[in-house]
Amino acid sequence: MTVGDAVISSAAAVLIVDDEPGMCWALGHILKRSGIVSVAATSGEEALRLVQRERFYLAFIDAKLPDAEWRELARRIREANPGIPIVLVSGYFYGDDPEVLQAATAGVISGFLSKPFLHDEVLAIARAALVP
Repeated sequence: MTVGDAVISSAAAVLIVDDEPGMCWALGHILKRSGIVSVAATSGEEALRLVQRERFYLAFIDAKLPDAEWRELARRIREANPGIPIVLVSGYFYGDDPEVLQAATAGVISGFLSKPFLHDEVLAIARAALVP
């Protein structure tokens, strides 16, 4: 598959975790239009089941899930998929929020995406994570 001029493995899969199905759809649609396969989970529990069965190469996780604390979810996803870039998606936090900065410095997350997001931001993150 290609994203712009970059070639991406056809096996590449992105995990999207958000309790709002519309947000999962929006992120998935942006990725799909660029030929990137994604799988959505609407809960932390569902996300953990998925990462036990499948290898993902990037994860977008919502900061506010009713059944999971985002730092713990990120840690558990990374245990199942070592080295996976995890991007925190939030309408509550900002990229320069001390909690977000500390999580990035500690390696809990690899990046931050603010809601509402731009299509180009999502694709830039995907390119950086998925292009060999």
